[in-house]
Amino acid sequence: MAQEKFAVIGAGHFGQAISHALSEKGFEVLVIDSNLSVVQDVAEDVAYAVCADATNKRALLNENIQNFDVVIVAIGNDFVGRLLCTANLIDMGVKRIICRVMGRSQRTILEKMGITEFLSPEDEVGALIAERLTNPNIISYLQLPDGYKIAEIIAPVRLIGLTMGDINFRDNHKLSLITIRRNFEEVVDNKLDVKQHIIGVPDNKTEIQEGDVFVLFGKEHDIDNFIKINL
Repeated sequence: MAQEKFAVIGAGHFGQAISHALSEKGFEVLVIDSNLSVVQDVAEDVAYAVCADATNKRALLNENIQNFDVVIVAIGNDFVGRLLCTANLIDMGVKRIICRVMGRSQRTILEKMGITEFLSPEDEVGALIAERLTNPNIISYLQLPDGYKIAEIIAPVRLIGLTMGDINFRDNHKLSLITIRRNFEEVVDNKLDVKQHIIGVPDNKTEIQEGDVFVLFGKEHDIDNFIKINL
């Protein structure tokens, strides 16, 4: 099976981060931006980097954009430019279009155009910061439908030394422990370093250590309750 090809239109900080991550995973990535200096900055990190006006349909045709499996429209503040670019991609029959949105009104307009996949980094970062400010034990989380989430939580001090069997996440807290991130000492370049690694699927005998991070799945209110009763 051929590997998917990605095109990222808009090479600001957000677009560059996506491009770099996809390229690191071994995918073929094309980056398009109208700013030559920005294109030059990203050129070494991806398969192709082109300076072109993505609101110009001919410019997109020149790059055979319709042959890419996924096109991510990551253009930042120029919403009109994002709309024109998206309209061109739709007209060209691009298989899968993912658009950056900044606010509900932008999303509504793009939905009217038939777009169903969106990226909203500002909203996501804002929600994460708000969560961490109100719940410092939460390192990160993934919001899921129907009130569920996956959350990385610093192991409460009062649980250190207990086993998974002692805690019994499922019966006592209605939560599932997916795994634990744990600190391990390693020697790197003749220096002692501490890095976190996944320990796999814990069993009932696994003992909680200082610095452990739980990766939990469950209802949002159950995760909140677990944190509150263990502070």
